[in-house]
Amino acid sequence: MTNIWQQIRELFKVAEESSPSQPVIHKLIVRSEAEQQDYDFWKDTLVCKQLMNWVHDQYAIYLVDEHATDGGIAFLNTPSSNGFMVYFHKTQYSKRDAVHFLDYLKNCVQASLNYRKQISDTRTYNRPNWVESTQKHYLKPRLNFASVGDFEQQYGNILIELVFRNDKPYQLKFQTTIYHDRKFKTAGTFQDLMQAVFA
Repeated sequence: MTNIWQQIRELFKVAEESSPSQPVIHKLIVRSEAEQQDYDFWKDTLVCKQLMNWVHDQYAIYLVDEHATDGGIAFLNTPSSNGFMVYFHKTQYSKRDAVHFLDYLKNCVQASLNYRKQISDTRTYNRPNWVESTQKHYLKPRLNFASVGDFEQQYGNILIELVFRNDKPYQLKFQTTIYHDRKFKTAGTFQDLMQAVFA
C-alpha cells in the first residue's frame, strides 16, 4: 500500500514540476477515424469558411492599418518571423472548431505548397493557475538535394500551434521562421504565403 501512495505522490510531484520543455504528457497527434470523419464534414461548413475569411480579411486590414484589426487576432512582423495569433478565448468558437482549424491550416499548407510535416504532437503541463495543453504541427519545406545552387526555402519553417487552458481553446499561433543562411534562396513574402493558404 505504501508503494501505491509513493507512486501517487511522485505523479503529483512530476505534474507540479512540469513545464513546456518537461511536460507531464507528451505524445504524437493521431486523429481517430471518428475525428477524421468529423473533420471532413467540418471543412465544408460555413464555420470553416467564416474563420478563413475572417483571418484573410483581418490581414488585409492589418496591411492598411495595423491598429485597426479585430481584438481577436494579432499579427507578427519581424525580419525573421511572421505570423498571426487567433485569440480563441475572445471568440465564440468551440473546441471542435479550434482543433479542426488547426488541422485545416496544416492541410492547406501541405496542399498548396511543397511542405512536409516534421512533427505533430501534443504536450500537457501545469501552469500556476491552469493546466496548459498544446497541439502543434511543425512543417518544413521539402528540399531538393539534387538541385544545383542554393536551396529553395519557400517561406521557411511553419509552426501551427493551438493552446488550451483547462481544456478550453485559448489561442492559435501560425508562425513562419525563415532561414538566414547563404545556402538558401531568399524566402517568399508572408503576404504571398497568406494568399496561397487563404485564397
